[in-house]
Amino acid sequence: MTKLPSSPPKLPVTELNWQKLMPLISRANAALGRYDGLLRSLPNPSVLLSPITTNEAVLSSRIEGTQATLEEVIQQDAGIKTPPDRHQDLEEVHNYREALRLAEQSLADRPLSLSLIKEIHQRLMQGVRGKNKTPGQFRIDQNWIGSLGCTMENARFIPPNPIVLPQALNEWELYFSNVEEDPVLQIAVVHAQFEILHPFKDGNGRIGRMLIPLLLFQRGLLSRPMFYLSEYLEGYRSEYYDQLLLITETGRWQGWVEFFTQAVITQADRNFKKAQQILSLYNELKPKFIEITHSQYAIPALDTFFRRPIISSTDFAELSGMKTRVTANGMLNKLEKEHVIQIFKQGSGSNPNVYMLKQLLNIAEGREVFE
Repeated sequence: MTKLPSSPPKLPVTELNWQKLMPLISRANAALGRYDGLLRSLPNPSVLLSPITTNEAVLSSRIEGTQATLEEVIQQDAGIKTPPDRHQDLEEVHNYREALRLAEQSLADRPLSLSLIKEIHQRLMQGVRGKNKTPGQFRIDQNWIGSLGCTMENARFIPPNPIVLPQALNEWELYFSNVEEDPVLQIAVVHAQFEILHPFKDGNGRIGRMLIPLLLFQRGLLSRPMFYLSEYLEGYRSEYYDQLLLITETGRWQGWVEFFTQAVITQADRNFKKAQQILSLYNELKPKFIEITHSQYAIPALDTFFRRPIISSTDFAELSGMKTRVTANGMLNKLEKEHVIQIFKQGSGSNPNVYMLKQLLNIAEGREVFE
């Protein structure tokens, strides 16, 4: 039997069991509020949360099949050579971070729209797998989802026909621009509808997950678009895909909205704990950096390690704003001698030492929070 493309679900969603959903949505809003309260208290969120922002890029890309780890990404940032078979994966993670940065900067001047989403997609796909699949343009061909090399006949899911896509996307844009819908419910529906429409030839999963923090920010639930849901979705990947598929197979949204809302509750609590531990570590290290280095560059040095938990002495000198490498190396030697930082890789010849703030990596990867 020949499979046909799916029909785009109608928006807004009307058939929901609100008696079951309201307690979950209330808990989700409360958890987001608690997390955002801490986010607002951070002296420099973009610095302090940089490692877990990177981890979000790693995990969202991993859901799509990449194998790069957080430590490999940060090693690459430090200029350490990575295995050739990881280069493509690492580039995809790099693009994810850059696309998210572009999105955040753009939202300062204009709301989320189809045109902005196409710009974000173009940056995401720049120079990586899928670069020849019309980055920044919605598809005009039929696509399908399934195991590698599968045909349309045995595909797991066939997105809507490209003929109906423009109208469906316009209706979707109109829906996410509506501020009367409950934000958590709206974002659950927006994410699912995007994945169902699958409007690009590649990169749909990553863009769909990127929309979650962007819309939380746009709707005012977050003061910064720094909410990381991929950790939960990667951990429950099968259920994530199954619940999305059930929408098109049964027409029922209830299971998906409940799954998504529980994901927000759980991940908001995890993000809160991570941010809390990062802030605690920063406050613990701040007097140590000052006491050990006796330098006017103590705080810039600390901030540099939070931006780049693995860093070469050369980059450290530049990013900390120090005038000479001698000054930077002297500071690094003192900090390493007191076991505040560790040598990650010993330099030789013209290659500089590479240092690591291990505690921060442990928190970013969840080891400190969940062990």
